[in-house]
Amino acid sequence: MSDITFLAVDLGASSGRVIAGDFDGSTITSHEVHRFVNEPVTLYQNNQASVHWDVLRLWADICRGLHMHTSEVTGISVDTWGVDFALLDKHGKLLANPHHYRDSRNDGMLESTFAKVAKEDIYRHTGIQFMQINTLYQLHGMALRSEAVLEYAQRLLMMPDMFHYWLSGEISLEYTDASTTQMLDARTRTWALPLLAKLELPTRLLPEVTASASVVGHLQPRLANDVGLNACPVIASAGHDTAAAVAAIPRLDASSVYISSGTWSLMGIETLEPILSESARATNMTNEGGVFGTIRLLKNLAGMWVLQECKRHWQQAGDAYSWQDLFTQAQHATPFASLVRLGAETFLNPADMPAAIRHACQQSGQVVPDSVGALTRCCLESLALEYKQVLQELEQVSGRNFDTIRIVGGGSQNALLCQLTADACQLPVVAGPVEATALGNIMLQAIATGHIASLAEGRQVIAASVTQVAYEPRNNAGAWDEACSRFQTLPA
Repeated sequence: MSDITFLAVDLGASSGRVIAGDFDGSTITSHEVHRFVNEPVTLYQNNQASVHWDVLRLWADICRGLHMHTSEVTGISVDTWGVDFALLDKHGKLLANPHHYRDSRNDGMLESTFAKVAKEDIYRHTGIQFMQINTLYQLHGMALRSEAVLEYAQRLLMMPDMFHYWLSGEISLEYTDASTTQMLDARTRTWALPLLAKLELPTRLLPEVTASASVVGHLQPRLANDVGLNACPVIASAGHDTAAAVAAIPRLDASSVYISSGTWSLMGIETLEPILSESARATNMTNEGGVFGTIRLLKNLAGMWVLQECKRHWQQAGDAYSWQDLFTQAQHATPFASLVRLGAETFLNPADMPAAIRHACQQSGQVVPDSVGALTRCCLESLALEYKQVLQELEQVSGRNFDTIRIVGGGSQNALLCQLTADACQLPVVAGPVEATALGNIMLQAIATGHIASLAEGRQVIAASVTQVAYEPRNNAGAWDEACSRFQTLPA
């Protein structure tokens, strides 16, 4: 067959890309058409700051990327981060710039919600990890504050669905991203209406949930003409970027743990049914929707966010270290000198991340990391120890034994972190593909349009399309066990 081309718009928390994927019937060859920055915008009103996504700038860059691709395409799909949403009025117009999940307006919303509905009830319905960034708590806060925007809103769309709406003019809300809201029933995979009623949330805003790998419409003719493309299908592949990445993991099986590694680290397993046990709730596991009837039992971890913020801080101070600079210096730093809980609230969005790390180490009586290499090693070893702890929790909750960790996403290029992960967990690590999210997006579009028959076949296509790197654990388990014992005493 002659090559067919799909466009994947992959929006992450700090950057976005338009990726073209050419499928020849057996392999996918992808290339970047356009890359752009995704920077939040802070507004100051009444001496308070609010953080928003610059969605019109993102839309402009999406259109620019579409215009830069000059040949005919078979489909377009957008994937993004989870939990955040847009509100539309009765005319389908955007009412306000969507808030960023790191906005401080979410502070205290967990406790306020639990005052109305017990944590156990919320988890029994949704099976989702408790995080104040979740859509449930954002929307609950808006209702408590009687925000006027809720009165005028007629539709709530998750971020990928908003862009699909702008592309096609059709309303849809795709399952995998809907599952991140903590508003979906984990068993029925429809909105948890009894739970939402208890919280007096405006369920009239919620569209019917759309299955993954579904055609939702076609590129609007005027838009297609303006960007120079054919009126191709607009496809809800897997709206949540992690779901797309997990769909693209070659040889993922019941003995494998995956890590989708980037700004966040999503570590988990693939199951066919949600696990809603007390041990799952106690360890704060999340049952997010996967494609084709699967569930992603996983834990959201802070990932590379803390180190990314350190790098940004150093760059603003005039020290533009490359990632390789940081990793080289980290290799020469003293092992296990300083450890921190990367998911602690103190690291959510501080003005000076290196200072926040040093303060946390000082408060816990550890060596204060005073160099770039020491700070970098602190972040990477702490993340590897998070992985070790979550691995143990996954074994406990699922009753499975695991023999491989499969790392995809940008973090799979980080050889030092991959080796530290293999050492900490004492399991082989297989790294790649780097562009798992875009490849998953493209592969699911090919399934939606009938060019690939199934998820299993799609994963075989991706295995044939990419190169992976293996890391074997070194014989240093004792040192990691000792570091883990100290790590578990640190404030979370």
